[in-house]
Amino acid sequence: MTKPIILCVDDDPEVLASVERDLRSQYRKEFRIVKALGSDNGLEAAETIKKRGTPIALFLVDQRMPGMTGTDFLAKMTILHPDSAKVLLTAYSDTEAAIVSINSIGLDHYLLKPWDPPEQKLYPVLDDLLSLWRSRAEIPFEGIQLAGAQWSSNCYEIKEFMSRNQIPYKWVDIDQDEAMLELVKSLTKDTTKLPIVFFPDGTHIIQPTHKEIADKVGLKTTADNPFYDVVVIGSGPAGLANAVYATSEGLKTLIVERSAPGGQAGTSSRIENYLGFPAGLSGADLAQRAVAQAKKFGAELLTAQEVVTIEENAPYKIVKFKDGRQVSAYTVVLATGMKVRKLEVKGIDKLHGVGVYYGAAMTEASTYKGQDVCIIGGANSAGQGALFFSRYAKSITMMIRRNSFAETMSSYLIERIEATPNITVLPNSETVEVEGETSLRKIIYKNIKTGELSELDSAAMFIFIGSFPQSDFVADLVARDDKGFILTGSDLPRLSNNRPANWNLKREPFLFETSVPGIFSVGDIRHGSNHRVAAAVGEGSACIHLVHKYIEAI
Repeated sequence: MTKPIILCVDDDPEVLASVERDLRSQYRKEFRIVKALGSDNGLEAAETIKKRGTPIALFLVDQRMPGMTGTDFLAKMTILHPDSAKVLLTAYSDTEAAIVSINSIGLDHYLLKPWDPPEQKLYPVLDDLLSLWRSRAEIPFEGIQLAGAQWSSNCYEIKEFMSRNQIPYKWVDIDQDEAMLELVKSLTKDTTKLPIVFFPDGTHIIQPTHKEIADKVGLKTTADNPFYDVVVIGSGPAGLANAVYATSEGLKTLIVERSAPGGQAGTSSRIENYLGFPAGLSGADLAQRAVAQAKKFGAELLTAQEVVTIEENAPYKIVKFKDGRQVSAYTVVLATGMKVRKLEVKGIDKLHGVGVYYGAAMTEASTYKGQDVCIIGGANSAGQGALFFSRYAKSITMMIRRNSFAETMSSYLIERIEATPNITVLPNSETVEVEGETSLRKIIYKNIKTGELSELDSAAMFIFIGSFPQSDFVADLVARDDKGFILTGSDLPRLSNNRPANWNLKREPFLFETSVPGIFSVGDIRHGSNHRVAAAVGEGSACIHLVHKYIEAI
């Protein structure tokens, strides 16, 4: 554990050295002694220490300093480090100012110079103050701190990214933490420039990108090699299964993920019908296990890296990334899965991330504890989300367009929803408008059968209304159906002679092979997939047999 700090500030180098010497002699085993020459250096040191999350137990500050008195300095510290003990070093002529400071800034004590001998005039006072500080001090958090505002969509996106990538952090709401608010103001001069991520080494990033965070915390964003046997684009269940089997069978494999492992399945609060897990597991847990398994066999995973184009240079494929880098491979497997469909109603766009969420958004559960929330949608993911939030929220209202869940949800989920007292279902209903300025306040919906409009007070809505394939980046490369799903194998367009269109090989396309030889597609993005986790894992695993056959033939 990092030692708490005693910070001494004085503009006289000789006095400062003397103070430091005496403090080290008595307190170095339990505290770290930090000195700062003058008020400007003291302010900089105090801000740096705050960013690192290290507590300052006690300030020992000279009253007479050019530019800023010790009293003025400590006044700033009452905001930045409110729990620290505060002591002024004064000359006899400054005692009146010190007494005023006791009332104005809550000064704990003042000491007259010189303080010799310290055993009588310094240590007894500081011992008492440090003992009192220990009794009320909280154990500091020494990891990453994410400072922002609850009603900021940028903050929500960064929280989601860090949570889904298993990056531990402490969330600090600047509206609830005056010290952090002052630190943010000093760094940005504009509290709308959020969030700020503070790292244990004292550095920070204002309004970071996903890639900046990934690079800083050590997630891999750059490939180790220029060439691979297989490049898997997407790390949902299909892509991760593909990578596990590819690497375990000796293929050099690179996985590229633009956001976080797990895909849509990774956002699920609980998957209970996946073979081998009778108690169920969360999508995040499944993703974490699969990533560990793939890495165990030697797969590389790039995070916060986006593929923008794929070019063919037979027999090789060139995969180009958004940051300008590229890698080459014998084969590419498209496993980018689905993206949640947006709800297009009046007033919704400005509330995204501040009351309106797509998917489960599990990081927000504690935010809405004891409040009323709404779930839009009636498929399994909506049911799992409703059951998850029912443990936190006062009430859950599920809004569905159909008469019931019978055609869209598994029976075990329906039974649990019916047995949960704080879940209410509104059938034959659809949202037409949402209201709220800085956060969601009200949902206006209509009865599809009667057209009657009604209002629902709600602090949050979580939307599960379907999804669409993330395949636009290969729209000009491989054949797709009219909904954007990638065509493979026997589903590829045929000419009058029953040969695949634009297919230049004598053999027929393999089962998961696209219209470009050596580019495969698996999971939800593929035309004909049944959109189940187990099916995606099966497709990803089976595809590697065909990848082997392709590589052997070139």
